[in-house]
Amino acid sequence: MKKYSDKTQEKVSETLHEMKEGKLKSGSGKKVTNKKQAIAIGLSEARKEGAKVPKK
Repeated sequence: MKKYSDKTQEKVSETLHEMKEGKLKSGSGKKVTNKKQAIAIGLSEARKEGAKVPKK
């Protein structure tokens, strides 16, 4: 069973790829190295785009 919508899953997978390439930065500008933090950033960006994401 899916946990998130397709649009949200795409966004999260994009952020995980960015993290693995070393291109993902946090709000303070530091490089993200934690997988959970990358997922949280992806969910946050999906919320901003209007995707259906459960509450925090």
